[in-house]
Amino acid sequence: MIKAWEIIKKGNTSSFYAALGNLFLVILKGIAAFLSGSGAMFAEAMHTGADTINQIFVFIGSILAERQATPRFPTGFGRLINVFCMGAVIIVTIMAYETVLEGINLIQHPAPIANLGLIIFSLGTSLTIDGYVLLKAIREIAREIRSEGKGLGLIPIAILNVNRASPATRLVFYEDLVATFGAILALLAILITHFSQIKALDGFAAIIIGLLMGGVAYRVGYDNMVGLIGVAAPKEVEDKVSQIILSDLDVTDINKMRILQEGRLYHVESYIELRSGLTLAQAGNIKSRIRDQLLVYEDITDVTLGIIEDNGIRDWQPTR
Repeated sequence: MIKAWEIIKKGNTSSFYAALGNLFLVILKGIAAFLSGSGAMFAEAMHTGADTINQIFVFIGSILAERQATPRFPTGFGRLINVFCMGAVIIVTIMAYETVLEGINLIQHPAPIANLGLIIFSLGTSLTIDGYVLLKAIREIAREIRSEGKGLGLIPIAILNVNRASPATRLVFYEDLVATFGAILALLAILITHFSQIKALDGFAAIIIGLLMGGVAYRVGYDNMVGLIGVAAPKEVEDKVSQIILSDLDVTDINKMRILQEGRLYHVESYIELRSGLTLAQAGNIKSRIRDQLLVYEDITDVTLGIIEDNGIRDWQPTR
């Protein structure tokens, strides 16, 4: 039991909190949509249902991705999270399509909205929970990129660096950003529809929410497709690795270097140039020393170094 709990704690915390919050919300919104007949409320229920399933998938994937490498899978299981996120994308796409269809139907055949109090309560609850989970995702992004920002300063940091976060955190951030905006849009559309003669606005809101869901599916799908193919590490990581290598007094240059991102982990392969006159034993010790320094960097999971003598030419230039 203790071992199982230790494994669960390795999962992505943002997706765990998001799944719990959305599980409650989908029940509340489903009841409100059924009793009110609102298309925007139906769209919100569909969106939250998709989010719930997605985040359960992603949380499980984030746990499995933390498994240690084996002889059969020597680079580890980091890309499993990308596989689970792609499954989540399929679910979001299907639900987005159904939501848009419902919106089109309501534009053609507007329906009166009932139980306004229940709708306001459910959407207000949604704003509170989704807003809280969004803040958790923002803090998770800051933690993963090791930002020292605090308070409201974390918001621009998260927006600018979301591409450096783990696939699970990115999914939660995108989904809850859209969920928060969607709840505001749905509430405004329902209130206007209820108190005015513009009855088709409820259907238009459902279509917009459905299209936003589709946009999230596209963005997350693209990010995870790139992750499955294999993508180079962000420039910030490359700069940090090169700084660690070149800070060693016996290293004169980096001949070649490749850093592959797998999930939120990095695999480093590099040929480094050492000063002339070293013995083979000395060169081996230097290589071990640099490898140990790189492995201290939390997200680097393995390092492969080759050593060559200084060729007198400046080879290392940042790739971007």
